[in-house]
Amino acid sequence: MEVVVILIYSVSLFLIFTYSLMQLNLLFNYLKSKRKNDSSPTFDFNNPDEIPVVTIQLPLFNELYVVERLLDRIATIDYPKDKLEIQVLDDSTDESVEITAKKVHKLKELGFDISHICRVDRVGFKAGALKEGLEIAKGDYIAIFDADFLPEKDFLYQTIPFFKDENIGVVQTRWGHLNRDYSTLTKIQAFALDAHFTLEQVGRNIGGHFINFNGTAGVWRKECILDAGNWEGDTLTEDLDLSYRAQLKGWKFKFLENVVSPAELPMVISAAKSQQFRWNKGGAENFKKMKWRVLTCKKTPLKTKIHGILHLLNSSMFVNVFIVGLLSIPMLYIKSSSPEYRNYFLATSFFILSTILFFVSYWFTFKKVNGGGIKNFCKYIAHFFTFFSVAIGFSFHNSIAVIEGHLGKKSAFIRTPKFNVNSIKDSWKGNKYLTKKLSLSVIIEGLLMLYFLFGIFSAFKLMDFGLLPFYLMSFLGFGFVFINSLRTAS
Repeated sequence: MEVVVILIYSVSLFLIFTYSLMQLNLLFNYLKSKRKNDSSPTFDFNNPDEIPVVTIQLPLFNELYVVERLLDRIATIDYPKDKLEIQVLDDSTDESVEITAKKVHKLKELGFDISHICRVDRVGFKAGALKEGLEIAKGDYIAIFDADFLPEKDFLYQTIPFFKDENIGVVQTRWGHLNRDYSTLTKIQAFALDAHFTLEQVGRNIGGHFINFNGTAGVWRKECILDAGNWEGDTLTEDLDLSYRAQLKGWKFKFLENVVSPAELPMVISAAKSQQFRWNKGGAENFKKMKWRVLTCKKTPLKTKIHGILHLLNSSMFVNVFIVGLLSIPMLYIKSSSPEYRNYFLATSFFILSTILFFVSYWFTFKKVNGGGIKNFCKYIAHFFTFFSVAIGFSFHNSIAVIEGHLGKKSAFIRTPKFNVNSIKDSWKGNKYLTKKLSLSVIIEGLLMLYFLFGIFSAFKLMDFGLLPFYLMSFLGFGFVFINSLRTAS
């Protein structure tokens, strides 16, 4: 039994270390990008003949709190009205449909080419709505915004010109965060997303590897969507799916780090869990769907294939984190009772390097958004270990999502509730879309909190403090998730 525990623990440690090496490679690419000048060809928008027709798609589902804010912002986007179409793809089933219809009517009166498209059912969920809208879209380029986004006025002037290069299929912008400082939960999410949108997206893009359209705040070439096989609703992350199919067909993606599209972060843990579940399960579904296509694509370089597979396995790292955490306490007792494994435990201490690599890599992304200096570095240390703790706390919930994805278990596309809460004084408690029930997973998270409290006790009992920081972060992480889940359900 000891050998089995050690073997599983070792494999998970090694996979986490492999992932950290990939992050280090992306960091090198990211730093390289800072030394390169962008010489991409662009449309000359001083010439009216070079300004193409654009369709903005707004996929909605029961967005009572944010739909008016969204449409008000879209109406401010600077672009010739005769070359701009707006499609409101509304799958809503509540009173927000009527509110949206009235707002669309007002914008029509102001001269906007805007349509309110309501489907009979949600076949294909978001992917189905985007596909149906695409069939009648007038634009050669399709900009997409989720309901919680507030794009800047010059968004189209910042993105559309790059389609002058006929090989560009997608232009993606970086997400900003309207409510970054609302709570610890929003700060952690902002920290993680900043790392994705700087280190990972830039690092992959500059290295010539596959990146993904992030579902919103980006623009597709219509021809690219059709050439790649159009939107498909067989995974929960249709954006990742279509991104890989397009890049395997030879289309290039361009990521604009310095163009920021602000959006609202989930501020309640049940909403964050819903979003995390969809993203992580969808990632596993796409690994299952795309892995052989990536590995057997003859025109894809080997290094890009490796990065692509690890990218598709991003969410599966949560399973390895959870396994390492779960087995770390039995490993403590094996270490104490089996001195013959002394050399093995000395060797595993090498894997602390994984944490160091993540720490170094994420510092550069934090510095990009928040600035450098001693004060911000101290702030970063607190952010990093808070993020690390809560990521561990999410590991059980996200592992369930990943396992379901790999096993092929299907589930509905659950949209993340939006709040339109602008300051810490505003309350989220009246939101009608929040799930109030207490799930079995929350109870298990509470038990895991106690499990790692036992780990802390065990470290003192055995006088072995090597894993004490990990036990402490795990206890705090599961405690954070458990207590906030109880608050949401109350």
